[in-house]
Amino acid sequence: MAPRTLTGYGPTVSPVRRCSRTACSQPAVFTLTYVYADSTAVLGPLATYAEPHCYDLCAEHAERLTAPRGWEVVRLPTDGAPPSTDDLEALANAVREAARPAPTGGTEPVGQGVEVGRRGHLRVLRSAQPQRDR
Repeated sequence: MAPRTLTGYGPTVSPVRRCSRTACSQPAVFTLTYVYADSTAVLGPLATYAEPHCYDLCAEHAERLTAPRGWEVVRLPTDGAPPSTDDLEALANAVREAARPAPTGGTEPVGQGVEVGRRGHLRVLRSAQPQRDR
């Protein structure tokens, strides 16, 4: 006979989320997400809900986490304290800045070129004119 659950017969599901790493049965205490546009892996406190594109990690796997070459790992504080008002305001300002449309006219230099257009997270660059000696 199958173990009994609250809804009848079926497998028993643990209310504790487990580490996403294969063969690890430790409880998850951190959540890992990726920001592909910035080549960044973000490791923070365990998310409230399990998300399909996030990975829950135990303390051991979170400590040993490495990212691919050229990527940055950002480890958010996990002291259990809620974010301060200043933290929330800084986050809101960063989101507003990222959502602000790029200036038109291609006057802002980016890398080795000048930005002339934008579509989502992609930028169209025009090669910068070489500097001539006067």
